[in-house]
Amino acid sequence: MRMKEKRNPDTIHPPVGAYSHQIETGGTGRWLAIAGQLGRTRDGHVPEDPIEQVQLALQNIRLNLDAARMEIADVVKLNWYLVGQVDMAKRREVTLTWLDGHVPASTLVYVAALAAPEYRVEIEAWAWRAD
Repeated sequence: MRMKEKRNPDTIHPPVGAYSHQIETGGTGRWLAIAGQLGRTRDGHVPEDPIEQVQLALQNIRLNLDAARMEIADVVKLNWYLVGQVDMAKRREVTLTWLDGHVPASTLVYVAALAAPEYRVEIEAWAWRAD
């Protein structure tokens, strides 16, 4: 088995977006759990536009990966939490650009609220990198 094996079993429906149904890791490596990242800049600015919040949250995940000497290709799972209407086509476009061909497992959940009323997007990530 490779260190990370992506699978989409033919016994269930194909993924309906840019994700894999499962990713199995093997061998020795490092796990990184990234807390939910908000669409917020370092200085505390939160844009009103939820797509800008998506871009910032993904950027914050990237910065966390960089700090751990990992890459987007090491992400094995993304969990999305969205509040209200978010343009799904634009969200998908931004996400596909950020993923650059990588397809981690992913879950998207609409919630009533996040930590503060201005937050419309929160994304958490799990990453694994072989030693």
